[in-house]
Amino acid sequence: MAADTDQSPDTHRMQCMEVWGGNEAIDNGAVMPGLDAWIYSRPYKDDPSGGDVHFVSNCASGRITRMLIADVSGHGTAVSAIAANLRTLMRRYINYLDQTRFIEAVNREFAHIGREGGFATSIAATFWAPTAVLVTCNAGHPRPLWYRARKKQWQHLFHDRHDGDDDGAVNLPLGVIEPTRYPQFGVRLRRDDLVLIYTDSLIESRDAQGKQIGEDGLLQIAQGLDPKQPNKLIRDLLQAVEDHRGGAPAEDDVTILTLRHNGTLPRMTMSDRIASMGRMLKMIVERLRPGTPPIAWPEVRVETIGGTFFNRLNWRWGGKQPNDD
Repeated sequence: MAADTDQSPDTHRMQCMEVWGGNEAIDNGAVMPGLDAWIYSRPYKDDPSGGDVHFVSNCASGRITRMLIADVSGHGTAVSAIAANLRTLMRRYINYLDQTRFIEAVNREFAHIGREGGFATSIAATFWAPTAVLVTCNAGHPRPLWYRARKKQWQHLFHDRHDGDDDGAVNLPLGVIEPTRYPQFGVRLRRDDLVLIYTDSLIESRDAQGKQIGEDGLLQIAQGLDPKQPNKLIRDLLQAVEDHRGGAPAEDDVTILTLRHNGTLPRMTMSDRIASMGRMLKMIVERLRPGTPPIAWPEVRVETIGGTFFNRLNWRWGGKQPNDD
């Protein structure tokens, strides 16, 4: 499924219905239709588990990839329990193209943290491979970085609100107000575009004079990195941030997720489609037993169901199939 390039990660190929991640240390890559991903997470002081939670899932016949990065106050078993609940939510909504209900469920999960004086920031993103549209929701988290290959430049990835936009809560940590409807926005990725999602330990890194890097400083660092080698991007970024700290260790958990649009599309034969339906039926039968997780029902919409059999219906989400020239 990966593009024919040395830069595609070959360590893990995501399978349909798979949820990949947690709150433990990781340094690995994954391949999905339309996306290559590299994830690095290191808990503070090399603890077994930390307060950063990271998940990637893939299904709807390989067409939907969902990413969740959360920075939760606290460490250890409490955050591990939250991570387990988030994994269940990722699986429950794995076949939903519209991520609204998933985000609302995540907010409810974090509501008790807010009542206890804690907080969690998060970014949820859903990639629809047929049209290469990435829909992002930011709840109090640092803005991701977006490398636009056609323009050969990095920029912040954020929703530029204008007068007359919906006046719902913007950029609030999760669980602060419940219920809260978080605004979302979408961009179309082009081949070799990169998106870099990270937790705040990077931008809060201080030099010898106590000056933090900040979002703009991290953007400036990214300008000096080589976007043609995305498999080395995280390593080079970490080194630049460490240089800013004068070699001092990070003062918090560190998590970075790099995404690259690899230009591929989901390719399903009729036998693949039948096998996908068989997996769904098997899962339904297994979930009928008491005490099992909720069934990951597909979202009832033309694209997710009809698009499995008629490719043109997939283009209803985000417009026509993109041109990668």
